[in-house]
Amino acid sequence: MAKAKATVHGAVSLVNAIANQKGATLGIALKVEATVETSPGKGISIQSENKSLSSRLINKTVEKIISKKDLEQNKISITLDSEIPTGYGLKSSSAISSAIALACAKIFNPKLTDQQILLAGVDASIESKVSITGAYDDACSCYYGGFNVTDNAKKKRIRFEKGPTNLIAVIFIPRNRKRGNLKKLKILSSTFENAWELSRKASYWDAMIINGLATASILNSDPKIITDLIEKGALGASVSGNGPSIAAITKKENEATIRKVFSTLEGNIIVSKISNKKAEVHEV
Repeated sequence: MAKAKATVHGAVSLVNAIANQKGATLGIALKVEATVETSPGKGISIQSENKSLSSRLINKTVEKIISKKDLEQNKISITLDSEIPTGYGLKSSSAISSAIALACAKIFNPKLTDQQILLAGVDASIESKVSITGAYDDACSCYYGGFNVTDNAKKKRIRFEKGPTNLIAVIFIPRNRKRGNLKKLKILSSTFENAWELSRKASYWDAMIINGLATASILNSDPKIITDLIEKGALGASVSGNGPSIAAITKKENEATIRKVFSTLEGNIIVSKISNKKAEVHEV
């Protein structure tokens, strides 16, 4: 019998990776906690408030870390507690798969490196079809925190640094969950390439604004909202991931003004600090 608990945070997009498999993300403080407990028997059981979670993703992640032999001899009970709304582009699935991989590794395979744990979640995301690109960019910011600029095809971090801790993300979660056609993002692949090059040179907010205008025009959001947010003091603003949430990064004192821009729309607002916290795990 063993028990481990892992904590991993969420992230927002600076550059969407679907067009070119190159992305950039920034860690935020919303978190996921995964507790993994073993007992005699076999099978994987999942407890979570959230019913829309992909159990396929969770099972695949477990199988990447725990050997067949160990799975034959242990019942694995997983309890998930998440502050990240799922299905809005805030990287809940990357955070969940990393947290589960980390907790399982603590019990069964403590020698695994950060990269191996991270890739278990990324590969599980691709195999369970939760993500098109495996979301290596998302996984990096969830796991390491801060800014991460990645080449998802090569599974490499090209640039990473801590994010400014005096900033917050004001995130709008629309009531309407409709997403646009992701394949159309490829139409603007050279625009996304340019945005990514900017993020690689640490012009993160410019990259985020270009990404915001491009993704909003393709994914059913009104691009005007991006401009309004910048006008009201956001440093950067964009659809996060494939949407439909919209994130604006701003100084704490602008929170009220930014909220006002969103107040005309139907939905909820979440405010989160920028996070530079690395994923952590301990035995319980």
